[in-house]
Amino acid sequence: MVGVKRLAAAATAVGAVVILAACGSGGSGGGNAGGPVTLTWWHNGTNEPLKTLWQQVADAYHQAHPNVKISVVPIQNEQFTTKIPLALQSNNPPDIYFNQGGGLLATHTESGRVAHLTDLTAGFVKDLGPAAAGWQVDGKQYGIPYDTHVVGFWYRKDLFGKAGITTPPSTMDELNADIVKLKAANITPIALGGKDRWPDAFYYNYFAVRECSVDTLKSSVKARKFNDPCFTKAGQDVLDFLASKPFQPGFNGTPAQQGAGSSAGLVANGAAAMELQGDWEPSVMVDLATDKNFTANLGWFPFPSISGGKGDPNAALGGGDGFSCTTKNAAACADFLTYLAGPEVQTKLVKAGAAVIPVNAAAASTITDPTVKQVFDYSHQASYVQTYFDIALPTNQGQALDDAVANMFAGQGGADAVAKAVNGAS
Repeated sequence: MVGVKRLAAAATAVGAVVILAACGSGGSGGGNAGGPVTLTWWHNGTNEPLKTLWQQVADAYHQAHPNVKISVVPIQNEQFTTKIPLALQSNNPPDIYFNQGGGLLATHTESGRVAHLTDLTAGFVKDLGPAAAGWQVDGKQYGIPYDTHVVGFWYRKDLFGKAGITTPPSTMDELNADIVKLKAANITPIALGGKDRWPDAFYYNYFAVRECSVDTLKSSVKARKFNDPCFTKAGQDVLDFLASKPFQPGFNGTPAQQGAGSSAGLVANGAAAMELQGDWEPSVMVDLATDKNFTANLGWFPFPSISGGKGDPNAALGGGDGFSCTTKNAAACADFLTYLAGPEVQTKLVKAGAAVIPVNAAAASTITDPTVKQVFDYSHQASYVQTYFDIALPTNQGQALDDAVANMFAGQGGADAVAKAVNGAS
């Protein structure tokens, strides 16, 4: 699933391990009111530094809440797709478990074992911005994100300058004009890691966000049907964009993040002018760049608006990582999630490099890089954040969408191919 690939990329952003000092939770404190309790916590931080970091978080919480012990169980990310549904059918599911919200979480709630947290988290959800909506099902809160991600264009300021581009584009017409200018300067306009397929989907997703109204996006994901004509318009936008030949030669065989020849490596080393990727990308580029000061030439801009599109130009595409609670110890679990999302822990996560974009705006002052601060501001000020479709939709439909988009990038499928694939997989 695409989310697995993105999550691995985001994990590389964790540059250090921080020992989290014990601090008070921002929750109600009612989680352990009935006496000692042990919470089983399934997370996907099987590699360092996340494995150690999450254990430190659990230990710090226990120190501040002696009646609550947390049994930490790291599990490979790929196993969650099968282990969680089985656990939710058992009599002993984990108290806290990792997920990325969206359609998969909605499916989990059908088991009746996922705790409804709206009342238990009402005191702090408002501080998390639009990201928290990704863990809502029918308007009810069933989980909390601990970090968030947003997709946009990372670009080389120096290469834009060589092509005579003084400001990043804000409309699709301007982006197309800049592609022409970059080509005229013998600069590859956009790098794409088509071999991994999931980067292709960012384009269809964003074209849909720009062509479809927010109400249409919400209702279509809820109904699990892409019947509105705007989804076909998005497909046509993809075909038109491909016709402009904006990518490097052989983009369908280029990996996204592996090696200097990847799409991330091409931008990091100045071989391409820009890349549509998540907020995590600079941390991926660091290990691929020959010039370790490349970030001085790195800028960011949102996906451009589309003339005549019904979508909100201030809406974004993104996602996040979070946790949900099962019903056995819901109050204690909710209090722990409040701790994770609180300003003190969020600030320490940012300082450690463990969260590129914290969900709590109170941690924003910790961000020192001006470009990262720009991305943070955009993510928190966005009018709506559409979760990646392969996460928002049930797994089979999300995979069908990714496959159909990848086929379009390989020259197969018409404008309605993605909508047909999603509807056919429902």
